[in-house]
Amino acid sequence: MPALNNVHLIGNLGRDPETRYTPTGKKVCHFTLAVSRRSSDEADWFYIEAWERLGEICQQYLTKGRLVYIGGRLKTERWQDDKGETQYRTKVVARQMQMLERKPEEPEVTAEAGETEEAE
Repeated sequence: MPALNNVHLIGNLGRDPETRYTPTGKKVCHFTLAVSRRSSDEADWFYIEAWERLGEICQQYLTKGRLVYIGGRLKTERWQDDKGETQYRTKVVARQMQMLERKPEEPEVTAEAGETEEAE
């Protein structure tokens, strides 16, 4: 059966990227992205995850408020909270990032990643 899991977003970073390491030593960078709705002042918020080299590039060049393009796929995590209730969080695992606005002295930054995500 055919399947498609592809996400394309253009928005502004809601916070500076944060980098962490998995127990196996893989680098993962997290940040939030606000995508404005055309007909209102509201925005949809997305949790973005970038692995390994793409994460390093995001950490180096992205800051809160920057306008970026993110291409990737959706991933939903499921866990039990302290009360035993099942919780879900859907995030975007980035495969591509491109800065859409930059200062004249900054280089153009476009990056892609391979599938280096931590196995579950």
